[in-house]
Amino acid sequence: MTITQQIAKHIREVHVGGNWTYSNLKDVLADVSWKDATTHVYSCNTIATLVYHIHYFIHVTLPVLQGGVLDGNDKLSFNHPPITSQEEWEQFLQMVWNEAESFAHHIEQLPDSILNEYLADPKYGNYFRNLHGIIEHTHYHLGQIVIIKKVIRQTSLM
Repeated sequence: MTITQQIAKHIREVHVGGNWTYSNLKDVLADVSWKDATTHVYSCNTIATLVYHIHYFIHVTLPVLQGGVLDGNDKLSFNHPPITSQEEWEQFLQMVWNEAESFAHHIEQLPDSILNEYLADPKYGNYFRNLHGIIEHTHYHLGQIVIIKKVIRQTSLM
């Protein structure tokens, strides 16, 4: 298995399962309703906002893997349209799963030799740094989602 195939595997696993942490977005979010996803807990971001933020970096990096340009701004990574129904929440999650799979597919098509090349611009570092950064970033915010979900569930029992 090539290094890019391994990276693609990690992208898939953090999204839909099979990683050695036994924690992934799809399983954690499987029983989260749109109301839970949009519930504010203390001064934390909502689950929906965190999922959007996680996905934002895949969404703006995917065009680069498809031969396009990087068109994103970190300042926009938390700005998402409101989610006002279960249907909108489920549609949003389906888009996340679909784009994550497309992202992984495009990564596994890359030659390993590209990993040391700059992704879009030297200021962003190389492909390896960015692709692994996206995985690490996803795990980081996945942990926050798990905690927020537990607080919401605990609070609703009181």
